[in-house]
Amino acid sequence: MTTRDPRATALARLAALFADETRAACLLALLDGRAWTAGELARHAGVAASTLSEHLGRLVAGGLLTEERQGRHRYVQLADARIAQLVEDLAFQVSPGTSVRPRTLRESNAGSAMARGRTCYDHLAGRLGIAVTDALTARGLLQQQTGFALTDAGVEWFGAAGITLDRQSRRPLARACLDWTERRPHLAGVAGAALCRHALDTGWCVRIGSERAVKVTAAGERALFDLLGVEPAALR
Repeated sequence: MTTRDPRATALARLAALFADETRAACLLALLDGRAWTAGELARHAGVAASTLSEHLGRLVAGGLLTEERQGRHRYVQLADARIAQLVEDLAFQVSPGTSVRPRTLRESNAGSAMARGRTCYDHLAGRLGIAVTDALTARGLLQQQTGFALTDAGVEWFGAAGITLDRQSRRPLARACLDWTERRPHLAGVAGAALCRHALDTGWCVRIGSERAVKVTAAGERALFDLLGVEPAALR
C-alpha cells in the first residue's frame, strides 16, 4: 500500500483557485503590480460585484491575494512576487496554443502594445524587457550562462545610473522570467524591479490604457541609448 504525498491535498486546493475563469481574469489583471478595487476587477471580469466578492474571498483565503480596506473600498493585489511568477508561468503554458484573433481594432492595438512593452508584475517585459536584458548582457553587466546574475560591473552600473538595489531583500538580485510573447527570458528579481520602478518614476516609460502596457517616452529612448546603447527603433 502506497502512502499519498501529504502535499497532494494542498496542491489540489491551490489548483482549484486557478480553475475558474473569473478568478483567472483577476489574477492576470493584477500582474500589473498595482492594487485594484473590487469594483474595478468586477468590471474587468464582467461579473456582478457580489459574485466577484466571493471569488476574491477565496483568493485571499488561499494566500494568492492580500487585501486592504480604505473606507468603503476594498483593494486587493497579488500577495508577492512569488505568486506573480506562478501566475505568469501558468499563463505562459497556455499562450502558445492561444490563437484567438482580435475582434476589434482596439483589441488588436492593445495586443500590439502589450507585446511591445509591458510590466510583468514589477519588472519590464515584452520587446522592451528583452531589449534591455540583451543590452545588459552584451555589455557584460548581466550573465546568463548559469542562470541570471548581475556581474560586479552590473552592480556598479545600477549605482552609477542612480538605480537603488535592495540588497537586503530575500528575493534574488537577478532572476530570469520567461517572456510569454517573446519566448525568451527577461530580467526579473530585485534588479528587474528596481529598473522598472526607476523607468516609471523618471518618466522613461509611461503606462498606457487599462492593461499592463507601457510606452517608452522620448526621454526614455535617449536614456536607454546613452546608458545601454539600445536603439530607439527596438523600442517602438
